[in-house]
Amino acid sequence: VATLPVPENFTGETPGPPAAESKELPTTTALPEQYDEVLKQKIVDKKEDSTYRTFRVLSRDAGNAPFAAARTDNSDSETVSVWCSNDYLGMSSHPEVTGAVIETIEKHGVGAGGTRSIAGTSHYHVNLENRLASLHGMEAGLVFTSCYVANDTALQTLARQLDAEIYSDAGNHASMIAGINNSRQPKFVFRHNDVGHLEELLQRGDPTRLKIIAFESVYSMTGTMSPISEICDVARKYNAITFVDEVHAVGLYGETGGGLAEEQGIAHKIDVVSGTLGKAYGLVGGYIASSDALVDVVRSYGSGLIFTTSIPPSTAAGAFASINVLAGSEGRELRTRHRAAYSLLRKKLLDNGLPVLECPSHIVPVHVGDPHKATRCMEILLQEYRIYVQAINYPTVPRGSELLRFVATPYHSPEMMDYLMMALTDVWERLDLPKFS
Repeated sequence: VATLPVPENFTGETPGPPAAESKELPTTTALPEQYDEVLKQKIVDKKEDSTYRTFRVLSRDAGNAPFAAARTDNSDSETVSVWCSNDYLGMSSHPEVTGAVIETIEKHGVGAGGTRSIAGTSHYHVNLENRLASLHGMEAGLVFTSCYVANDTALQTLARQLDAEIYSDAGNHASMIAGINNSRQPKFVFRHNDVGHLEELLQRGDPTRLKIIAFESVYSMTGTMSPISEICDVARKYNAITFVDEVHAVGLYGETGGGLAEEQGIAHKIDVVSGTLGKAYGLVGGYIASSDALVDVVRSYGSGLIFTTSIPPSTAAGAFASINVLAGSEGRELRTRHRAAYSLLRKKLLDNGLPVLECPSHIVPVHVGDPHKATRCMEILLQEYRIYVQAINYPTVPRGSELLRFVATPYHSPEMMDYLMMALTDVWERLDLPKFS
């Protein structure tokens, strides 16, 4: 394959900035020079060690996933194939989801109107929370503006109100770490997925204090899966509760899309589950589900919920529709196609000697191990091959573990994968990166 396979009806157009309708204020320098220079140096430091983040401007085409129009400064838009989107199943453009969003906007407008306690709760929010509770076999659900906010708010609130120790997997997401740190409660970090080390730490803990064990089901960068059942068994032994982040599993695993715990038949072992509406479900927002009492405590004490405008009714309606689609036969068919796609991608990468990290999930990480080369890989793929995959550098992964994180959706064809292999082989040779023998 010599060129990027693009659908015939894809225009590749992306809108430019809107014309200003009023006189703009003159640009001013708000900070004293001393402050400005310190901040500028911080950015120089980030660029020198290749950890500076650049936001790629993309306009995804709702009818032609996984293609998008990419625009950079002072350039025309170009068609690119996207290999790193978390819209895993394309639900952001599913007609039942977009239809629910549009219908609700036409009835109720685009905003929520306030916080949950001040005019920001509609029947769409209530219906969604009840649906999330039933999805996970829990008594109650609670929706937040994002899962970062859900994890941060729920963990810090629970740890404080329970006066609990927290045991955290070393690979946990920044949102979980933030919630744990913000709680200012005693914390213990166990080695990633190491149940034995977790038990050692529990044995050293205060036997008179309540305990929370926080971990993820699928880890977003390495693609590893946690031993959920074993951790839950240890939790019961030491009278601890489990807080499981299923962000990269809801919608993708289980008979109804309830996550990895549902797929393994152990959802009943989990005490608290957090998830997102912004990945497999295709919208935005986060949530927790648990017992009535636990959810009510987070609702009543969690500042990240109390003092924030709620998600719009249209988002709640779209999420409700998306959950129902993925819980049914169409969802099971999409999950089957998704599994076939990422399995084929992993096989093609291995067949071409590329250093794929061994993992059982849908996330396909390719090890680079150098921040400058990881960034250069991304740049060459985008500029010369019109392939967009994000380089993952520190602090998202430890130094020396830099990688390219690939995601294959049901809409990535074998021909697109062959084109990707050709491009990656060229990049690996040009940058003198090691391959598997």
